[in-house]
Amino acid sequence: MREWLGFLLIVVMATLGMLFVQCMIQDFSDLRNKGADVMDMAQYFAVRIPSFLAFVLPIILLVSLLYVLGRLHRGNEIAAMRAAGLSYAQITRSIWVTGVLMCGVMWWLNASIVPWSVEKSLTMLQELGFRNEAKAAADAGSIGVTRGVTFDNDREGRIWFMNRYSRYAQRGYGVTVSELTVRRQEKLRMYAKEAQLDRSRGCWVFFDGRETLFDPETGAITSSAPFKEKVVPYYKEDPGLMLSFDVKPKDLSFFRLRQIMDYFEVLESPKLKIYAMRYYEILAETFAPLIVILIAIPFAVTGVRVNPAVGVSKSLGLFAVYFALAKVAESMGMQGMVSPVVAACLPGAALLCIGGWFYARMR
Repeated sequence: MREWLGFLLIVVMATLGMLFVQCMIQDFSDLRNKGADVMDMAQYFAVRIPSFLAFVLPIILLVSLLYVLGRLHRGNEIAAMRAAGLSYAQITRSIWVTGVLMCGVMWWLNASIVPWSVEKSLTMLQELGFRNEAKAAADAGSIGVTRGVTFDNDREGRIWFMNRYSRYAQRGYGVTVSELTVRRQEKLRMYAKEAQLDRSRGCWVFFDGRETLFDPETGAITSSAPFKEKVVPYYKEDPGLMLSFDVKPKDLSFFRLRQIMDYFEVLESPKLKIYAMRYYEILAETFAPLIVILIAIPFAVTGVRVNPAVGVSKSLGLFAVYFALAKVAESMGMQGMVSPVVAACLPGAALLCIGGWFYARMR
């Protein structure tokens, strides 16, 4: 355990250093063009680097385990422990305990840290761009604009449309909201020049608009009244959820994915499987550390007549097979050939079977 953790720390520091260099190469010019100073860059890179950790953690575990176990094997220390009557399970029990703890770390990274890092770093880039644009723009509503925002809140019976939504001003422009009956017949339509979610009130406020009521059966207008400002207490839709559909599933948090899945389940949309695939991948990737350990131990602790490089090469090959299977399974899940749950579990289950077979054959 002591041997492994010491080398693991070295590999982590080396990996973080390489990730920092990669981020510098990718984003330095963009940051400079947006007018970022030294403090902005330091904060951005500190937030950006954690987004890579969930991907590199299994590789870090594999490399460190192969090196340390291989070194112990070449020094005949494992042979000595075996001669003293210890089983492989007893020799590696501390590694397995650490692997279980690493599963918790993987869950934490995938569910919270990586999405937060991606969203926060993108937000920082946007804010830097907004700050530059604000120096020249006369209207804050023209900064950080997403056009043609639509949202069908089927559970609450409302359909939203905005000509544009400014992330900088946190306000929608050219807003239309239609309230529907259970039979999807329009009973109310709200027009407004501007609207925003008032965080202090926890609801939407509309400005300079008109509220029109309809007879759901005939579609005839029963009343129509203008307003300067109207607060609607039961309109609580999150603009972040409305805008999430423009974000790649891998950049969304675990809980945001659950929200979107609930939304698409109501609509019975074919887009559901795209987000469900990423949701179940996060759950399946939780067990990646145990898969890595199951692969590393049998091949690093090979017989004395076998060159250790052979075992290392085999384990690295299996790890490459894992990533290939993950991509194939992801494609199958998104195309609907198998369910997202099966597609997410398939690569891990395959390697668990292979690794378990080699582990059981160790002598």
